[in-house]
Amino acid sequence: MDFGKYKYEQNKKAQKARKKQHVTHLKEVKLRPKIEEHDYRFKVEHGREFLEEHDKVKFTVMFRGREMAHPEAGFRLLQKVVQDLEAVGQVEIPARMEGRSMTLLMVPRPLGAAKPAAPQPQSGTAGNSKPAGTRGPAAGGSRPATPAASGTKPSSSPASGAKPAAAHRPASPAAAPKPAAAGSKPKS
Repeated sequence: MDFGKYKYEQNKKAQKARKKQHVTHLKEVKLRPKIEEHDYRFKVEHGREFLEEHDKVKFTVMFRGREMAHPEAGFRLLQKVVQDLEAVGQVEIPARMEGRSMTLLMVPRPLGAAKPAAPQPQSGTAGNSKPAGTRGPAAGGSRPATPAASGTKPSSSPASGAKPAAAHRPASPAAAPKPAAAGSKPKS
């Protein structure tokens, strides 16, 4: 075989191997403790894209001024990020304070590994399977949460189809009763 042809084929194989490689980059997503819901979703979606591209993502919550007195707000925010991205990533370095910022490092899940299965609640007569602190009907109650779920109209709507009166607020600010001042005598 020709040595030049051999070197050419080796070079082509090396190019193909480099083409299939992915260099993992470290991407950073910066958050603030008082972030609004839309901004949060936007930034978490960017984090999801980075994890799907097999890059590491560093989530940083930056604190300013009085926010430093409440690092638990940043910790709750990072826990919410972990919950939202647990399908595509896993925590490599848990949340920790570094000066005026709290950081968390997530890495993409391995290709063959799926999201860990959540423990299934055991069926039986142990009572209500809801976690403590949740609201809802008491154990044994099977009332639907919304009228639309039961397929019936709410009973508080008038039969004639007229708009219901706003009983919970006065018609105008002038008609609203004014609260009595502290320590003053009521008028007679």
